[in-house]
Amino acid sequence: MRKIVAGLSVSLDGVTESPPGWMMLNHEADEVIRASIAESDAVLLGGNTYADFARRWPGQGDSSPMAAFLNNTPKYVVSSTLTEVRWSGSTLLGTDVAAELNALKRKPGKNIHIPGSPRLVRSLLPAGLLDELNLLIHPIVLGSGARLFSEVSSRADLELIASRTFGNGVLSVTYRPKH
Repeated sequence: MRKIVAGLSVSLDGVTESPPGWMMLNHEADEVIRASIAESDAVLLGGNTYADFARRWPGQGDSSPMAAFLNNTPKYVVSSTLTEVRWSGSTLLGTDVAAELNALKRKPGKNIHIPGSPRLVRSLLPAGLLDELNLLIHPIVLGSGARLFSEVSSRADLELIASRTFGNGVLSVTYRPKH
């Protein structure tokens, strides 16, 4: 069965969305991101991330591995506000998201990758639909901004399955939820 795998950058204080320029990406982070997209053949996006990506990535064509991946891979969008999606290869999921995601997971294929979409990640974790959480933890405290787990109402136990420290102090960790 396919896995739903989220990949996000976070600050030490858990901020995932803040003014640009705070992330410390280098060749080591690039390797982790490339490996994750190589293991995936579908993208899952929340509505806000979809809207941001649909403005930014189509014009980049295949200029980078991430641009090629996002522009040429089937995209599934979870949103309570969007009524249509126009980015090539995008499908807006219906109201029974859990059933549709479970059906996608049962189809043959590679992982289903979530690049960002912190609200979506927060909703999938307690629903038992998130299979792996990959975090790039940046050695910076931002103080304000949207936090990854700011609105979680129940406990979620995670198992560390991999970790790596980059030369610039970024920590790459992979957790598996204990369902």
